Amino acid sequence: MIALLVRDIRLAFRAGGGFGLGLAFFLIITILVPFSVGPQSQLLTTIAPGILWLGALLACLLSLDRMLALDWEDGTLDLLATAPLPLEATLAIKALAHWLTTGLPLVLAAPILGVLLNLDPQGFSWLVASLALGTPALSIIGAFGAALTVGLKRGGLLLSLLVLPLYVPTLIFGAEAARRGATGLEALPPLLLLAGITAGSFAILPFAAAAALRVNLR
Repeated sequence: MIALLVRDIRLAFRAGGGFGLGLAFFLIITILVPFSVGPQSQLLTTIAPGILWLGALLACLLSLDRMLALDWEDGTLDLLATAPLPLEATLAIKALAHWLTTGLPLVLAAPILGVLLNLDPQGFSWLVASLALGTPALSIIGAFGAALTVGLKRGGLLLSLLVLPLYVPTLIFGAEAARRGATGLEALPPLLLLAGITAGSFAILPFAAAAALRVNLR
């Protein structure tokens, strides 16, 4: 399992589309938003949690099609399907590798980019906590979508259309937790709901993704 995790992390760096692309996209969104809404510091403070969460979601979306596509192209996916390691565990590890190379850098960069959006200082810890709890759900949902669309030509657009509706609850509770934390309101309830979504996703979606992948490999 550790060997597979290390291999996927190395592939993410070698093939591109890892943390560099995600961070660049995250930075571009953060820079362009002030230009689009104007130099209104109070408005930026209000919308900063939602913009940062939306930017993180879209940045995670960029590299989802690479999660299984490379293994499909070189035949590694067939070997993994017949390996002693259960396919459900394989997909969970791939989701973890995606989070380590894409989601975790976004979590670490969020406070710095929050300064650019004039995020209230008391909201930084809640923003980081919500992203740390919510972005793993984005990765495992993305693994499910990748399993459904693997092998399809130009499946990246279809993958986006499939997973974006599933991302909505995570986006709602993540942005709400960050917003409440930044405004001094009680942020624990949406944060706990966000943790529940992530835990439930990792409990259910590896099995659904494995079932979809077995159908595609037949």
